[in-house]
This record gives sequence, structure tokens and C-alpha cells, in this order.
Amino acid sequence: MTSKHLTAEAGSQLEQVNGHTNPGLPEHKPRVTDSSPQAERITERQIAGWFILSMIGTIGFIVSYFLFDSEPGTYNNLRLQNTAFGITATAALAGIGIGVILWARQLIPDADVVESRHDIAGSEEDQAVAVEILNQAKEESGIARRPFLRNTLIAAVALAPLPAILVFRDLGPLPGDSLFKTLWGPGVRLCQDPGMVPEEDRYIRAEEVTIGSAFHVIPEKMHESEHPLDEKAKAAVLLMRVDPRELNTNPEKEDWGVDGIVAYSKICTHVGCPVALYEHQTHHLLCPCHQSTFDVTNHCAVIFGPAKRPLPQLPIAVDDEGYLVAQRDFPEPVGPTFWEINMRETSVE
Repeated sequence: MTSKHLTAEAGSQLEQVNGHTNPGLPEHKPRVTDSSPQAERITERQIAGWFILSMIGTIGFIVSYFLFDSEPGTYNNLRLQNTAFGITATAALAGIGIGVILWARQLIPDADVVESRHDIAGSEEDQAVAVEILNQAKEESGIARRPFLRNTLIAAVALAPLPAILVFRDLGPLPGDSLFKTLWGPGVRLCQDPGMVPEEDRYIRAEEVTIGSAFHVIPEKMHESEHPLDEKAKAAVLLMRVDPRELNTNPEKEDWGVDGIVAYSKICTHVGCPVALYEHQTHHLLCPCHQSTFDVTNHCAVIFGPAKRPLPQLPIAVDDEGYLVAQRDFPEPVGPTFWEINMRETSVE
């Protein structure tokens, strides 16, 4: 393969195409860094400075992560932390981007080049030409003879992913079998959120649940859990009462309800949004995120939307004092379908 620089004078001698003479490429105008070694060194230091700024930004992001750390469940220092994250992340990414752009525009040769094309082949000659091109690119970029720039770029790029590791750390541990277990269990009373009703009214009697009504329900004593917010997210339940004559009850689940009162997980089996809308006339539960719709009269089977499986049902009963209680935990994992893997092996009996 051969290549040469074409000037306007050389272009005038080229063959005509469609009656027009190819003017060729404009004459190359050298930059200051092409003719002045001192300017080249100054530009090299400026570019390295941007790479160093990127490293400082990355380290600053990590420091901000720990410096402004807040207690779980609080928002102390959150605004300061987010501001620090924005400034340091911008410096980390912009430093690399600006440095690379300046390197390409100021130091790498910018002359226009025309390279003749040839048939693709795998001969030894072609391989030698390919190696020569790579060596030429290495020489023109200065990656070999500019170790200061090369090393600062490598250091900046190596540090850049570290903030992402810290951000992923905040996602918490892998769920494992945590979605197969909730605070529901034998004899656990169904109660309304104490933040929404008076303390003395939070337990639910079967006689208080009228046909067409719906209750947002959580397990009793949930506040005594080590992680109450996490447990609340998994154990949230919707309690409804339907005319028993309208229920198409599976014989295996005949005793999972109480005279038309049924309880289902509030966590959508699509991506885990809260199923919050109950249409008592159609007996449909609607997820507001992606419009998955579940039929309460058919064990919350999916009748519309992207959800792939019914909402898990919580078996309930009535205790000696007339309050609604759980018979046991959910017999299957709550939440999105992708947690359904190995469900049969690890489901709660």
C-alpha cells in the first residue's frame, strides 16, 4: 500500500471526472506545535494537566463518597454530597475527554492523506504492511516517545471506573433467597400502617372488611425488624373482599381466604412496582407503572400487560379474637419474575 500527501498543484494534474478536474487537497498549513519544539512541550504539559485533573476528580469523588456519608434512612449532607459528586465526576470525565481531544488536534499529525485501496488478502506482504501502519500510527500519535502523556492518560483511565464501583456498592448485596422469605408467618396479624390509622385501629377484623373495600396491609410488629423499610417493601399486601359467588377459587386454595376476603402481594411481578389501584366493580388490580392488570376473581391472574405471572397470594385465616392473621408466608417469591429461578426448589411451604 502506498500513500502520499496531495497538494493543490498535484491535484490539478489528476484526471478529469465527469468533466471536472479534481482540485486535490488544500495545501497543509503547519501548526505552531509542528514548527516549535517549545510550543510542543508546553502543549504536552497542558494535556498532561487535564489528565492529572481527571485523576484528582476521580479521587475527589471517592473522598466525597465517604466524607459526606449519611446514616441509613436519613438525608443529612445529601445535598452537599450530590454537589460534590457532580463537580468531581465532571472533572474526572472532562479531564480525559479534553486531554484526548487536545492531543489529537495539537500533537498528532493533521495532514490529509489519501491511501490507495487494494484487494483484501492475507499474504505476508499485507501483514507486513499492516504492521508498518500500526508502527506509523504509534509514531505519529507520539504514544511511544511521549511517556509523560502516555502515563498520565493510562493513570486517569485506570482511576476513572473506581467511582462506578462505589455507586454499585450502594445497590446492596445480592438478593439471594431474601425474596423467598418475608415477615409473614403463622398467626401474624394483618394490620394497617400505623402511620395512616390510630394505633388501636390498625388490626383488622374480618367483619370490618366489606365487599368492595381494599386495605393496604403490613405484618404486625414490623417496626421491630432490623430493616423495617426493606421488609415493608417485600411484605406489603392488598386485602380485598369479593362476593364469594364471584370467586373462581382453585380447590387447592379453598381455605386461603375468609368468606370472600383475599390477600395478595402488592409487588408487581413485572419489575416490582406497587400495585395500587383496585377497581372493585371489575375486581381488577392495576399496576400504574406499565399497566399490568390482575384479576382478583381468578387468583390475580394476569389479564393485560407485561407481567408474566399472577401476584402471590397470602393464605389468611381468623384467630380466636376475630382478627385476620396469616396462615404462613407466601408460598412463592414476591416481586419480579426474574427472581422466580429455582422457585420450586426453595419455595416456602
